[in-house]
Amino acid sequence: MKRIFNIKWIQCSALFSLLLLTGCSLFDLELQENYDYEHKTLDPNIGISARQFLENRSYGTSEKPTDTIFKWMRQGLEYAGIGLEELEKPGRTFIFLHNEAIKTWDPKTNKVTGGLFFDFPLVTGLDDTGKPITKPATKWEDYSKADVRNYFLYLILQGDYNFDKLGITNTAAKTLLPKNTVASKSSLLGYMNEGKGFDQDGLMYLKLLNNNDLAPIQINNKTTNRSGGYVVTNGVVHVFGAKGNTTVYPFPGTL
Repeated sequence: MKRIFNIKWIQCSALFSLLLLTGCSLFDLELQENYDYEHKTLDPNIGISARQFLENRSYGTSEKPTDTIFKWMRQGLEYAGIGLEELEKPGRTFIFLHNEAIKTWDPKTNKVTGGLFFDFPLVTGLDDTGKPITKPATKWEDYSKADVRNYFLYLILQGDYNFDKLGITNTAAKTLLPKNTVASKSSLLGYMNEGKGFDQDGLMYLKLLNNNDLAPIQINNKTTNRSGGYVVTNGVVHVFGAKGNTTVYPFPGTL
């Protein structure tokens, strides 16, 4: 109790000294009126479709011309030939990719240092042991159009997988990726997951890292979200691409 008393005495002394310096007294202070504290949480309902959410934040708007955090994702969808109407269909969960989930660029070295372009590099040949020789991609057109299309189909889930539907154990979600889809050998993805690249059942596994409202969502035991729980008019959006944990792998790690 002595320590608490000393702290309070110091605080009171400091306040008294301040009052002396300013020429005020305790009796000159006006008491703040009572008010009712109302606890509020941010409304996750953003009132637009997933398509509009992407469009507003990919090439910018007249109000926010520099808001282009989904630019690389939109360019990938366009290259793959996936119409944005897919982001308007109801009852879906959409995995959105922040630019850093695709390409983390180091302006000092002018090199790709992270993201999908770095983790799924292009295969330029094989060494004497049969190991792939690789280099990072710099644009979507470096990849097979079929691989890019299948990758984005994997990021669209059939059903609602918001925080309240997930727990600390994995939930298997069916994606739009067809079963038995195999990635080409043009990138390192085609050498992953036992040479298949994509999950052969077209499933994505999601879970919460802990049991509370602030828990991040983890995909395939590998990648955690940057932000999530955006309730759009046709489903829910989770955004991935946090620094140091960027790439969404289209197959599960150890379950």
